Amino acid sequence: MHTINRPIRVLVAKVGLDGHDRGAKVIATALRDAGMEVIYTGLRQTPEMVVNAALQEDVDAIGISILSGAHMTVFPRIIALMKEKKMDDVLLTGGGIIPEDDMVTLNKSGVGKLFAPGTPTPEIAAYITDWVKSHRNF
Repeated sequence: MHTINRPIRVLVAKVGLDGHDRGAKVIATALRDAGMEVIYTGLRQTPEMVVNAALQEDVDAIGISILSGAHMTVFPRIIALMKEKKMDDVLLTGGGIIPEDDMVTLNKSGVGKLFAPGTPTPEIAAYITDWVKSHRNF
């Protein structure tokens, strides 16, 4: 089996009108410090923009930071687009203000683990690393 010999590539995005990007920048820096290659798309991305950027950048994971309450719209739309583009081996994860019941619902629909504010960044980096190594031939 061919293995990939490069850093894990993660796209970090803020979707919708949510203008608070401090947390996304903290995560992007933490993942970079953990040895990952991080592409940060900036604010006010659409699900289509995120998935297209992920395809162009050939990422292993997409991380969505969401504080706006639109998580039950944003994550299902991104999952649908990823399925449409046959991105079955790309992790969709994220975090922000997401109630536990919604996290469970989103996980059942194909979204990876979601993280609440205050989660230690090494825990997030370890989750992404473990998922990618078990799903992407690293």
